[in-house]
Amino acid sequence: MSASTPTPSAPSPTLVVVMGVSASGKSTLGSRLAKAEGWDFLEGDDLHPAANIAKMKAGIALTDADRGPWLEALAHWIAGQKQARRSGVIACSALRRPYRDRLRAADPQLRLAYLQVPRAELAQRMRTRSHFMPPSLLDSQLATLEEPAPDEHALYLDGSAPIHATLAQLRRWLRPPA
Repeated sequence: MSASTPTPSAPSPTLVVVMGVSASGKSTLGSRLAKAEGWDFLEGDDLHPAANIAKMKAGIALTDADRGPWLEALAHWIAGQKQARRSGVIACSALRRPYRDRLRAADPQLRLAYLQVPRAELAQRMRTRSHFMPPSLLDSQLATLEEPAPDEHALYLDGSAPIHATLAQLRRWLRPPA
């Protein structure tokens, strides 16, 4: 290419937060989406400070102040992905609008995939899995949850549906017809 010929720009990366309360299937769907697309995957729980993990293990719900450093770490990862022009998926609760707004500040085009699961099914899942989040915190998660508003352009997904169907729906949404 000559010096006067503009270099074609790389496509903008796609960054997705798979969100919902504990046991909604965020990690399963997020990791499968990342694998199917060849994108990076971040398990949001991995960025919680040790103090947050200890509180949750003890059955103590996190406060907004507790979540602050965690949200900053997630936003830092998103910004790094965007700067590196790498697509990626994060599995994280993103329970409240201000949390999602903080993440969107790192990438205004951030996509949200919200997994909805009935409370009884969530409770059953929590009882049968190995995770630091005890079933006793489910009600606090549900009380904290602010479902995405229409202006957040989130995809609502049935987290009780077969994972292959949910993944297919999410992939179609991420690649709308031209």
